[in-house]
Amino acid sequence: MTSTAVLVGCAGWSLPRAAQDAFGAGDSHLARYATRFPVTEINSSFHRPHQRSLYEKWAASVPQEFRFSAKLPRTITHERRLVGCDALLDEFLAQASGLGAKLACLLVQLPPSFAFDAGVVEPFLRLLRDRFAQGIALEPRHVSWFEASPDALLRSWQVARVLADPVRHEAAGAPGGWPQRVYLRLHGSPRVYYSSYEPAILQSLAMRLRQASADGAESWCIFDNTASGAAAGNALELQRLLEQGG
Repeated sequence: MTSTAVLVGCAGWSLPRAAQDAFGAGDSHLARYATRFPVTEINSSFHRPHQRSLYEKWAASVPQEFRFSAKLPRTITHERRLVGCDALLDEFLAQASGLGAKLACLLVQLPPSFAFDAGVVEPFLRLLRDRFAQGIALEPRHVSWFEASPDALLRSWQVARVLADPVRHEAAGAPGGWPQRVYLRLHGSPRVYYSSYEPAILQSLAMRLRQASADGAESWCIFDNTASGAAAGNALELQRLLEQGG
């Protein structure tokens, strides 16, 4: 972990040709990625299961201090909508536990139609917390989540509410939930997954992350504008700004 507790990385570890010279040597893209970034977000787990042996291979490819965030499968979040998913969750965690201590966070992304319902959400968070004691970041997208009651429930379970860009609702313009973890997901704006972020936006982001660090929060900042290869360059530039204090 970094001394400032600001952890910058990308969704996945693809290295676009334009940025490859910024990375050290390694026998895989992940090994090379880990020479510059301390964290990555595994999104592929949302779409399909992976063998435990693959997670073990990934863990063996990176330094001891490297950390992963893994996205819960869509079968749990979008198909079962957090209900009756005990077996699915156990199966996923049995696979992802191949990362060992390097699995530092789970990402729960909900569909835009998923309105807040404490009767559904709290039993699921209890289920998840019974099985996983590390970081949890939840990304809701329905407007009903950005109010005091949902925020209080997330805090009570030490779950961070993700700040995702582009912002869908005015109240979603700041992270929420448990204040000791800030989790940002930057998808690219105005064109989602493609647009690169302008220098002025990265400067502002660096200031925000430094303030979160000063407030004692561990911050994850994940660039997901990977379709055009912009994520790695944006993450490297943000990392530079944080290191240089500018």
